[in-house]
Amino acid sequence: MEQKTVATKKLFTNQDLFKLFLPVIIEQFLEYLVGLIDSIMVAHVGESAMSGVSLVDFVMALFISLFAALSTGGAVIAGQYIGRKQMEESREAANQLVWFSGAISVIIMVMVYLGKPLILNDLFGQITDEVRRDANTYLMITAVSIPFLALYNAGAAIFRTMGNSKLPMNVMLYMNIAHAVGNAILIYGFHFGVEGVAIPTLLSRIAAAAIIITLALNKNRSLYIKKNLKHKFNWPMIKRILSIGVPYGLENGLFYLGRIIVLSLVAMFGTASIAANAVSGTIVMFQVLPGMAIGLGLTVVISRCVGAGDYGQAKYYTKKVVGIVYVAHLVSCALVLALLPFIMDVYGLSEAATAMTTKNVWWHAAVMVVIWPLAYTLPVTFRASGDAKFPMIVGTLTMIFCRIALAYLLSIYFDMGMFGTWVAMFIDWIVKAIIFVYRYLSGKWTEFHAI
Repeated sequence: MEQKTVATKKLFTNQDLFKLFLPVIIEQFLEYLVGLIDSIMVAHVGESAMSGVSLVDFVMALFISLFAALSTGGAVIAGQYIGRKQMEESREAANQLVWFSGAISVIIMVMVYLGKPLILNDLFGQITDEVRRDANTYLMITAVSIPFLALYNAGAAIFRTMGNSKLPMNVMLYMNIAHAVGNAILIYGFHFGVEGVAIPTLLSRIAAAAIIITLALNKNRSLYIKKNLKHKFNWPMIKRILSIGVPYGLENGLFYLGRIIVLSLVAMFGTASIAANAVSGTIVMFQVLPGMAIGLGLTVVISRCVGAGDYGQAKYYTKKVVGIVYVAHLVSCALVLALLPFIMDVYGLSEAATAMTTKNVWWHAAVMVVIWPLAYTLPVTFRASGDAKFPMIVGTLTMIFCRIALAYLLSIYFDMGMFGTWVAMFIDWIVKAIIFVYRYLSGKWTEFHAI
């Protein structure tokens, strides 16, 4: 397709971008807020319970990232078809995304249960029997939610592709309120342990998936899911979705696998380090949340531009959105750092864990506001244009040589302890940022086509 370099009319106004980005930011904020509330509530059960839940949540985050990657693939393909004004093909992409996500997630759920001994005994490394027991309880209950996580992600991606990011935000709002209330009732009212967090997590995920899929069946929308239980997989369409979803999924999967490997390293430094690492990880997600959320919206924007063959607008919106992310991160980091003393009081961690957490969060903010958008917002443009393999290759190499190898080197041989794993992460960002800026300026990403 011939590239257009001059746009006669902008595909997205500032108001369009605001309506697209703000609900996604709120939705992601609510999702992570529940994670924060979960960890605070379970902290009252004990540090071993919090450590067990956090370890399993790392594994669950891996699967969530895989479903998010698959949904991104569906959003890119559907969005590019919309850009070409081929609505029937766009609807077909949405249908195939939902059915394929549901099928593959059931297989993953079964594999988790079959691989439970490997996860608890080998993957997590040296943990106490008490932490392992709590992790087992949490995993047994929450693993049931895996297919529902996949369906929710697929449904949310469909609505965002239509430009309606407000609806997934509302679903997440109501479900998270119910989740938090359920946690409070079971933990404080009935004095449940880890089960008090796990059961509301499961029920809220089931409800969220049921609601968003039901709403996506409405034929009055531009994109909708067909009401047909005798589904036939369209493998050429699935292949297009996977051309984006698989590289991104591998990148995400290796990212979380690397985090889990590093987590086994952190476990060597004791329960306080595990707790500090877990709490730090939860808190800093609020710093980085705007950039991650805006990236979901940017996928919609760039896929439409590329589908229309307008790379001039794709470049324009990339630069604009990177600037928006920088401003948003300055605000989010300032807020998190201002609230940090209060948050730490609520957690009530040991003095050693509190000191380590505070150090992690401050350093994370300082490095993130400078480097993160270049390392993580630019690749969104590449994937949305069809250039998904390059970010995957870069992400894989930096994960191996920076996140993992450097983590062991800094934490053990340079005696930096758990903080060494965070320094390795910062170096990973810097390397990615340099490579991705070069890739963007070279224009190589404009030569790829997903449809």
